[in-house]
Amino acid sequence: MADQIIIHVDMDAFYASVEVRDDPSLRGKPLVIGSLPQERGVVATCSYEARKYGIHSAMNIKEAFSLCPHAVFMHPNFEKYSAVSRQLHEIWNTYATASEYVALDEAYLDVTQTAVTLEGARSIAHTIKQRTRDELGLTCSVGIGYSKTSAKTASEEKKPDGYFEIPTPEGFVRLVQDRDVRVLYTVGAKTAEKLATIGIRAVRDITARSEDVIRLLGKPGQWIVRLASGIDDRKVVPYRAEDAKSIGRELTFQEDVNDWTYIRDVLLLLSLSVAHRARRVGLFGGGVTLKITYADMKSISRSRLTDACDTPAQIFEEAARLLTQVDHRPIRLVGVSLYDLSSEKWRQLTFSDLKGSEAPDPLPMYLEDLGMRYHLDFAGHLEQLSHGETLYRTVEYMRKHK
Repeated sequence: MADQIIIHVDMDAFYASVEVRDDPSLRGKPLVIGSLPQERGVVATCSYEARKYGIHSAMNIKEAFSLCPHAVFMHPNFEKYSAVSRQLHEIWNTYATASEYVALDEAYLDVTQTAVTLEGARSIAHTIKQRTRDELGLTCSVGIGYSKTSAKTASEEKKPDGYFEIPTPEGFVRLVQDRDVRVLYTVGAKTAEKLATIGIRAVRDITARSEDVIRLLGKPGQWIVRLASGIDDRKVVPYRAEDAKSIGRELTFQEDVNDWTYIRDVLLLLSLSVAHRARRVGLFGGGVTLKITYADMKSISRSRLTDACDTPAQIFEEAARLLTQVDHRPIRLVGVSLYDLSSEKWRQLTFSDLKGSEAPDPLPMYLEDLGMRYHLDFAGHLEQLSHGETLYRTVEYMRKHK
């Protein structure tokens, strides 16, 4: 085995599997998580039964419905998936000296010191699979490799509920040399198209014509040539919440909206959700971004620097200011996010600070005003409003009763 021993864990159809676990009546049915067929939106993920019909992530939901009209369609519950993800992290972290989370359901684990040998890594990998099944009722695919690329390639080799090893660079090259270039990390559709223009379609073409690849792609080409030769010395970088670029929430309206009082009200609910997510990971934002997608699909964003920000009222007030700076014409999507994240809270001193007084939180007033406008009672329900499904239903109720 090489200097590193890395395990890559990838949950199988994670969102869909969690829903099937919690509702066994869904087992064996094509399940699509995302928007509903009558709504705007895309597929977030789907079960393996749905994939047999050609459905895949990011597909337009209406296309997915046309491919499989008898599928079960449902909205995602990100709060539930995040809770399950935290349980998974507890299992994974038991066996790794460093864990790099790629998404809620995927991670690289450095087990070099804990496993010591390939045999030790095998034992850890199978223990992770067994604990995931026994404790959470879910399956995962696990790969062992000498590098991050080989470990990820291995985990994808036998999905779902798979296990595979690629212990050496030579083994990696043998496995992938006759495959399409997109098997390599960082080679996406556009890069593959560029390579195809000079006749490079398989991995072995990259190694045979390395100079042509570098000439065509420049510095990224050097990296791709190294990967094709089995060389990847990247380390597992432990995940830190503050390394995230932003924390946000956006919402697509089911009909284009041109009522800007209503849009402003929606910003308050989105701000509640963003604040909840920021506080859950102990982060503050140094700026707020407003995102708008108009009915003609043109998207814009406006940002504003601010003091350390994590309360719903702070986020809402900044987003509302930004809303006054955009063209008021029909929109289909609105989003709010915090950026320039930090675990430390800082802000400029105000006159109130010098006097030793603190301004009252205006959130109750904002919510009371919102409740009166739409005949809603938010008392005791603020945390639920941070949940995607509750937020969506509340916004739709407001749209229909404004």
